[in-house]
Amino acid sequence: MASRLEEDLSCPVCCRLYKDPVLLSCTYSFCKDCLQSWWRERPTRGCPVCRKQHSRDSPPLNLALKNLCESFLQERGQRPSEDLCSLHSEKLKLFCLDHQEPVCLVCRDSEKHSEHRFRPIDEAAGNQKKKLLETLEPLKRKLKVCEGAKVKFDQTAQHIQVQARHTERQIKEQFKKLHQFLEEEEEARLSALREEEEQKSQRMKEQMEALSREIAALSDTVRDTEEQLRAGDVSFLKNYKAAVERVQQRPLLEDPQLPSGALIEQAKHLGNLSFNIWNKMKDMVSYSPVVLDPNTAGPVLILSEDLTSVRWGKRQKVPENPERKKTWSVLGSEGFESGTHSWDVEVGDNQNWSVGVLSGSVQKKRLTESGLWRIEFSNGKYGASSSSCPDSVLSVKNRPQRIRVNLDCDRGQLSFSDPDTNTDIHTIQIPDFLNLVTVFRRISNIFSGIREKLFPYIYTLDKHPLRVLPVKVSVTPSSSSSS
Repeated sequence: MASRLEEDLSCPVCCRLYKDPVLLSCTYSFCKDCLQSWWRERPTRGCPVCRKQHSRDSPPLNLALKNLCESFLQERGQRPSEDLCSLHSEKLKLFCLDHQEPVCLVCRDSEKHSEHRFRPIDEAAGNQKKKLLETLEPLKRKLKVCEGAKVKFDQTAQHIQVQARHTERQIKEQFKKLHQFLEEEEEARLSALREEEEQKSQRMKEQMEALSREIAALSDTVRDTEEQLRAGDVSFLKNYKAAVERVQQRPLLEDPQLPSGALIEQAKHLGNLSFNIWNKMKDMVSYSPVVLDPNTAGPVLILSEDLTSVRWGKRQKVPENPERKKTWSVLGSEGFESGTHSWDVEVGDNQNWSVGVLSGSVQKKRLTESGLWRIEFSNGKYGASSSSCPDSVLSVKNRPQRIRVNLDCDRGQLSFSDPDTNTDIHTIQIPDFLNLVTVFRRISNIFSGIREKLFPYIYTLDKHPLRVLPVKVSVTPSSSSSS
């Protein structure tokens, strides 16, 4: 039986010791949760005991009563237990399947749980744990996927740093070569200027020295003759003959003239200076019509520093980014959707290669079987494959060292030839391209009018490199005439 003190410390609503008691203005106290539950079930906020109406939604906490209840429990050596019913202080032995909460035997017989289904607490705990584990499994799988993705993201972040540092070194190397070329070209042109200056200065010095000697001789003759003219008549006549001979020995030559071409030819040194340097620079630089994209290269492919050749090698640790091919292939960095394009691939002694084009939509979806056109060489035989035609064997008499790929996007035609012998090898007509567009418009619901980009494609399983050959750069100034 509860003591008088315990009754005084019990909530009028739940008849249990106060839990977080709040104080109303009418001086009655109640458990905070009990009061809120009472108010939720009624249209007005009235006191459960005296029915006085209250306007405050959150009455103040009765700290004194709260501390008193805690002291009472400490004196009795009791602590609130999770195994006890919060309403009846009875042990929780059942689990209500309808309310999904543990209850005591008193709760089971209450109106609140009327006609509800119950299970023993241990049986229900086992079943609920099993259900929770089943619910947890997708989260665990998702967690595993996310952890795996984080590893890939970390690897990608590291690879980005490696790429940036490597690219930075390559850029510096390229500019170092250009700087060296410009410095050497500058020194050569300054040297030519200094040489011309020295030659023309020396020539002018020699001419000035000769002119100075001529001036000195003429001055002596003029001075001596003038002295004779000032002498007396007898003396003048005595020396007249010698004076005349002296004057006549100095012939009156042509007046000295500044020689032609005496000045520095500035136009030769400065005229079209930057153009001439650029024109000369083309001998040390090359232009590749196709630059290979290392982000699309299979992990067993090794690209050259200038991204123009590829060979099979040791597997590398590279991120599995969406653009990268899982096969032994690499794509060009730029795709084509209009115009005519051509590039030569040096195959040389490579025994297993393939060249062609791949659709951009296929590249994004990584379905290389339906959007790839190519010719290949394997096991000593040549073949061709197309998205709309079965693989075919090609008859090639002389083994080519280079393969020229010609892509006419406007006519929808892809052709392969041997540029050394000017021999056609194989041509793919426009229906192949139209089939690709149709397939991917059906798969991706792409609206009509969108053109597919085609990317250069190279495949190899050989250590001998395949190289995209540079094209010759020609600089021809155009002449213009005015009417």
